[in-house]
Amino acid sequence: MDAGVSQKSTVRLAVLLALAASAAPGQAWPWRQIGNTSLVAGQASVAGGPVERVWFDSAGRLFVRLPGGTILVRGEEDSWTPAEGAPPPPLPAAPQLPEAGARLLAAGAVLYAGGSQVWRSEDGGLSWHALTMWRGGSMLGASVTDLAADPSNPERVAVAAGTGVWISHDGGRSWTGLNEGLPALRVRRILAAPAGSRGVRVALEQAGGLEEFEWYPGQRLGWFPSDGGLLAAESAQLRRWSRELGVEVTAVAEAGGTLFAGDAAGRLLATSDGGRTWREFSTPGAGAVLRIWTDGQDRTFALAALAAGEEGAPRLLRTLNGGVWWDDLSPGLPAGDVYGIAADRDSGALYAATASGLFLTFADLRNPAPPTAWQAVGAGLPRGAVRDVRLDDSGVTLLAAVEGYGVYAAPAPHRRRTPRLVHSADLSVRPAAPGALMTLIGGAVSQALAGRAQAAVLAASEQESQIQLPFDLNGSSVALTLEVGRQRVAFGFPLAPAAPAILVDRDGSPMVLDADSGAAVELMNPARPGMTLQVLMSGLGRVRPTWPAGMPAPLENPPAVIAPVRAWLDEIPLEVRRATLAPGYTGFYLVEVELPALLDEGVYQLVVEAGGVRSNPVRIYAVP
Repeated sequence: MDAGVSQKSTVRLAVLLALAASAAPGQAWPWRQIGNTSLVAGQASVAGGPVERVWFDSAGRLFVRLPGGTILVRGEEDSWTPAEGAPPPPLPAAPQLPEAGARLLAAGAVLYAGGSQVWRSEDGGLSWHALTMWRGGSMLGASVTDLAADPSNPERVAVAAGTGVWISHDGGRSWTGLNEGLPALRVRRILAAPAGSRGVRVALEQAGGLEEFEWYPGQRLGWFPSDGGLLAAESAQLRRWSRELGVEVTAVAEAGGTLFAGDAAGRLLATSDGGRTWREFSTPGAGAVLRIWTDGQDRTFALAALAAGEEGAPRLLRTLNGGVWWDDLSPGLPAGDVYGIAADRDSGALYAATASGLFLTFADLRNPAPPTAWQAVGAGLPRGAVRDVRLDDSGVTLLAAVEGYGVYAAPAPHRRRTPRLVHSADLSVRPAAPGALMTLIGGAVSQALAGRAQAAVLAASEQESQIQLPFDLNGSSVALTLEVGRQRVAFGFPLAPAAPAILVDRDGSPMVLDADSGAAVELMNPARPGMTLQVLMSGLGRVRPTWPAGMPAPLENPPAVIAPVRAWLDEIPLEVRRATLAPGYTGFYLVEVELPALLDEGVYQLVVEAGGVRSNPVRIYAVP
């Protein structure tokens, strides 16, 4: 192995070509969690979602009850596990509370109270001392809903709050969150799938309403508050049309100049003239419209998800004529709310996020047709309501938000019926290039042709396969023919001399390494001034001397990229020290860049250009 690509990075790189285990009939689907259940929102340690009750048993074990009734216990391994139990007895009355409505706790000779702050009194409630006051607010970030003390140690106090569970071992003088792994993350919307340097964005239900958070690629602490732009734009639309229509508008979506809206009474409306005239459609007994989905282009098509209303009322509707009429597609779904929808119109795949889990059907989404049978596709997810579902921009990854547990992702199940070929680097669609790595989502490839030339099949499973294009491709386009099972599947791509892409893992974390240590550059190991970065890439085109596809690059003197290579950090030009095939690896390119000697602390976007074509941007964390 070349000295510049350390052994530490071997496993991390191998993940990019490692295939998830095939999900045979009856097996759990290969879902993986994106991020965790913790929030990084300015508290002393990571926060979480709201918790209703907290108490200790006689052995000092800590219990919590989440909204909805789930009871968990903090085990010996500092993890939360399901438990059965009852909440503590009613709290005693206080002679004098420090604030109206505060909850009271007696712990020996000490009284504690919880409200906007945690309070302590050592004189029977005659005087109180605020324990959590910080910068004009509470260091816990939310009001206290419950508090408890260890029966054997009154200085060991725990509180439940809108930001999770917090514990003090010194009578409230210092606090630590116990929120890692606590399934209390109340995701209500998946606002955006990973793309470029952006991670998954979600809307979380917090004490004050919905707030926008993002899982930043390349960090492992928790969900960070985002700029809120996506949620704010949607909220503004809801407020505007609620005001103009004089009803509570609960969902909006736009497609090709037509605006679709739904209200709390289950009524669906559509306008194609900016709101001057509206088409209305109502179904007796329907629940509130919770979500509307459009494909963004076809102004006549939309799908609507509704809360459960009267028995037999529709909960998933389709329009093919701009909202004049809506067809019921919900027969066969289990009872309960339908919270979200995702669809792929080309294949007819339709996903429903429901109170009973995640479901898939293949419907005609272009012509009138009767409802089709639904099948559950949530095996492998935590048990609970699925509050939203979304396909990524390439339509190859399915995202699901599970009540309390956050966001999960898996190869989109409908791709087994309609496979899609994308670039392996970031699972996006871009032109093909000589030597590029490509991934077929939805099938095991046994043979691959690029025009008449053989392409190398590097790995194959029923879920996805990786191939490498020959280095000697030429022309303006290439026809790729893949043998998948007993069928041949053909794809056509524009062919460019280079189609550069920085490799990212399935969570969007970039394959950017510290050249000295081989460690990934991320939030816990940020870039520093003068550091040499190793960027692992695909699609940089031909190399000199020529090299056969499907063979690892030599450890010594690896072939160099022919196309001119440049790089920028937030438009700051970087020195490119070398651009070659990655020594010892198949299909990877290695670009080494040197950071400037002066670099402010912050988050930057790294872009690499080959042959005048820029790569996907990735996020880099830096400190002085």
